[in-house]
Amino acid sequence: MQKLKFELKSASPIQQLNMPQIVQKAGLPGNKTIPALSYFLSFLAVKLVGTERYAHMGEHAFDSGLGLFAGLNVLPKCTAMSTYSYGLDSSELLNLQRTFVKQVNKLSLIDKSVINLDFHTIPHFGDESVLQKHWAGARNKRMKGALTLIAQDAASKLILYTAADIHRNEADDQVLSFLKYWQSIQRRIEPTFVFDFRFTTYANLSALNQRGIKFITLRRRGKRLVQSVDKLGPWKRINIPHAKRKFSNPLVHESHIEIKDYEGFLRQLIMRGNGHEKPVFLISNDFDSPIELVAGNYSRRWRVENAISEAVKFFNLNALSSPILVKVHFDVIMTMIADTLYSMLAKKLRGFEDCDAPKIYRHFIKGRGKIISKNGKLNVIFPKRAHNPILRAVPWHRLPSAISWLKDVNLNLTFS
Repeated sequence: MQKLKFELKSASPIQQLNMPQIVQKAGLPGNKTIPALSYFLSFLAVKLVGTERYAHMGEHAFDSGLGLFAGLNVLPKCTAMSTYSYGLDSSELLNLQRTFVKQVNKLSLIDKSVINLDFHTIPHFGDESVLQKHWAGARNKRMKGALTLIAQDAASKLILYTAADIHRNEADDQVLSFLKYWQSIQRRIEPTFVFDFRFTTYANLSALNQRGIKFITLRRRGKRLVQSVDKLGPWKRINIPHAKRKFSNPLVHESHIEIKDYEGFLRQLIMRGNGHEKPVFLISNDFDSPIELVAGNYSRRWRVENAISEAVKFFNLNALSSPILVKVHFDVIMTMIADTLYSMLAKKLRGFEDCDAPKIYRHFIKGRGKIISKNGKLNVIFPKRAHNPILRAVPWHRLPSAISWLKDVNLNLTFS
């Protein structure tokens, strides 16, 4: 049997992000038996393999490969993992998130010019749940759950921010909380925020405008507003470039309007012929960008909805097994980190650059292999698989060469 062997720079996306330093700067706790980094990597491991919920960790109880990934012989038991997550306070979680996103920004993985924002309700079905009821769009009803906020870089589709301890009376002001957080990450570039009309109030739109932040959202449309569209003119046909967009040439009417609780004028774009029965009313404080760019930036808001859908489908964001919100926020942050790692790996795989996490996992991660540790080297032997040539074609030699959290051991990949 002929074998091809080459060295790669560790589990490269993890090493590129310098996870040990992130955990150290975040101040995550550990103990004498299991250090903080091993706890963190244990949670990350079960996220990366799509474990449905932490209670199902028993399926990986004797998986020495996952244990080695975390710097242990096997992963900690479910009770230890749950107890650890309960002990994390909000300051530690915020530090973890901020430190991680700063590193992502440092590596220039994000564009930062347009940011999509959206809420998602993680439902909880326990009889003794004390969580508030929130609107769950996927189920088209209100139900008990944890209201979470997700902010996504529109260009790279990476998640930049999460919040999970949101009450109903706090939801409208979350856009201002995110702005404060984002300005602590990136001070020079003022992004454009894109969100649905339910996301915040017109008064908060005015506050964003006063702080120099551009936004694109929908106007609340009443019956009279829709009826008035037929009397408007002139209309301009535009092209919104997108490979998969079926209705890419809508008619647009542009005007400047005033709205209650908003100080100043807004730019309004009414779109017809875009695949919806009723016209769409876009409003923005961006008076300079071309109509096509404003409409195109809003049309890509579906990317954050896709990110939420993927998180629910593969990273099992909806597997809420406890009403303790700190645990929920930790779970959401780990989802953000796992999603980033899959995206970084996908960018290195020719022909799979835009694939989602489930497909990358199915073709490149899932499966059996053999691990041999000897003389300061870790040799991972892959069985024959259809997509091995794509892995071999990755220029691993350009990435870091050792796994820092395993005493700088060198990692070799051998393909049969």
